[in-house]
Amino acid sequence: MNFSESISSVFSKYGTFKGRASRSEFWWFYLFATLLSWAASVVGALTMDGLGNGVFQLLLGVALIVPQLSVGCRRLHDIGKSGWWQLLFLTLIGIILLIVWWASKGVEADNAHGSKPAK
Repeated sequence: MNFSESISSVFSKYGTFKGRASRSEFWWFYLFATLLSWAASVVGALTMDGLGNGVFQLLLGVALIVPQLSVGCRRLHDIGKSGWWQLLFLTLIGIILLIVWWASKGVEADNAHGSKPAK
C-alpha cells in the first residue's frame, strides 16, 4: 500500500474499529498526520492573529483523533491484540510497547479480527 492509498483507506474507514490494517497503511497514515501537524504548526506561527499559536494544531488533532485511534486499533488486530491495548499510550513504557507492536509483522492467516489485509 502506498502513501495515497493508505490515506484514502484510513479516511474511508474513519470510525471503523473492526478489521485489520497492514503496517504500511498504519505507518503511511502516521507520516501523513505528522506532516500535517508540522504544517499546522508553521501556519499557526505565521498567522499569529490573536487566535494563539496552537489553535491550528488543536483543530487538526481533533479532526484526526478518530482515524488515528481506529487505524491503531486495526493495526493491533492484525497482530492478534485487542484495540484496547492503545490505552497503554497513557504511560511512558506503554508507548514503547505500542510502537514495537505497531511495527511487528501481522499474523499471516485469518484471525479473530478478520482476514489478512492487503499490503
